[in-house]
Amino acid sequence: MTSLDTLPVAIIGAGPVGLAAAAHLIRRGLPAKVYEAGETVAANVRDWGHVRLFSPWEYNTDTVARALLQSHGWQEPPGKAMPTGSDLYEAYLKPLAETPEMTAVIETGATVKAITRQGADKVLSKGRETKPFVLAVSNGNGSIRRDLARAVIDASGTWTAPNPLGAGGILAEGEAENAEHIAYGIPDVLGRDRAAYEGRITLVAGAGHSAANVLLDLAKLAERNPGTSIVWATRGENLMRVYGGGSADQLPARGELGSRLKALVDSGRITLVPGFSVVRVRTAGGQVIVEGETANGLREIGPVDRIVASTGQRPDLNLTRELRLDLDPWLESSRALGPLIDPNLHSCGSVPPHGHRELAHPEPGFYTVGIKSYGRAPTFLMLTGYEQVRSVVAAIAGDLAAADDVHLVLPETGVCSTNLPVDGAPASSGCCGGSAPAQVDACCVADAEAKSAGQSGCGCGTKASEKVAEPAGCC
Repeated sequence: MTSLDTLPVAIIGAGPVGLAAAAHLIRRGLPAKVYEAGETVAANVRDWGHVRLFSPWEYNTDTVARALLQSHGWQEPPGKAMPTGSDLYEAYLKPLAETPEMTAVIETGATVKAITRQGADKVLSKGRETKPFVLAVSNGNGSIRRDLARAVIDASGTWTAPNPLGAGGILAEGEAENAEHIAYGIPDVLGRDRAAYEGRITLVAGAGHSAANVLLDLAKLAERNPGTSIVWATRGENLMRVYGGGSADQLPARGELGSRLKALVDSGRITLVPGFSVVRVRTAGGQVIVEGETANGLREIGPVDRIVASTGQRPDLNLTRELRLDLDPWLESSRALGPLIDPNLHSCGSVPPHGHRELAHPEPGFYTVGIKSYGRAPTFLMLTGYEQVRSVVAAIAGDLAAADDVHLVLPETGVCSTNLPVDGAPASSGCCGGSAPAQVDACCVADAEAKSAGQSGCGCGTKASEKVAEPAGCC
């Protein structure tokens, strides 16, 4: 049996968070090994390279990774500028991966197929924590090798595991058979994929920032070619999260994203079909018709030429089948993290500080970080992942004081009420009492009332570091 102390910490995924984890391990003098399935680092980021982030550079780089780059003469991009995915790769991730320290530990074209313990399946308990991890690694040549590791940091993300178009979490009837009409995620509507959408009728399904980006790009395309038509279907009827907090959003570009989208819907340039749960896709003379369940029974959309399923992603759990994980039963995040990020409960955009303890599992030495740590929950920011890996690496190094000293202050979304005004009506009372008076620095009525009473707030709009217990009746 190999001694754990002589083995590297395995990192799965060479995206922003995985590379940051490697930088932290290198800084602490711990051996690391990064496995990237793509042919280059950040392969998933490059896939959405045409998308401009709504968070500026200062939120998208890791402190330790920046220090490593600067030691090799790197010039940091302006902190307030907002990069595209391609900018992030070219100006930060690629140079980081090309530093001698990182080059020595990164292997591209290496897909981790499964993880287990040496000589122990999921059932065996005795001495489990003393056994190295075993990673089954494929280089695409048909063979599988087995690498050993003292700990594993899974930063593989969720980009390659999109949710289906079907609203129930499984493929809609006819979805697989009509795959040539369907794109998942954020296609490059204004670039490489333009021919598929220009002058066509496109249905976009989804109510997150990915859907918003696609819809705004399609609207730009429609300005140049009036034959381009856009239909937007959402499963829910409350669009507060995607419309956002407008000028109250501490990331102005994020607030503007939602405001621009709402203006397009209000003007009729985008046809909105809310409360539509896709159940079936069928062909109709070279086009497709989408059937969905609504509050008033079945309804059809179409015929349309293209469908974009911007319905989010989910974690691939096959990788960890032989490990002992404790997952939130519906989000598939770690169980301790689930209540902090559950979109059924939280609409205000705050995520309390969390680190190795919330990300740990019953399998000692295994951690899921980055967007995959959120499971099926949306709205992950890279800044969260960077603080996650700082804490996790400190814990692996045995520095529990640093590991537990977690700080995470995220820019507020400005969204608090879960009741979106309908047809110009004023905001309903909702769980936060509606919008706060314009002259008050608060996110909602409940927050304003709490502050006027001398309290720090109701908890809806506080920074994560100031988060207080939320009283009953407040979101």
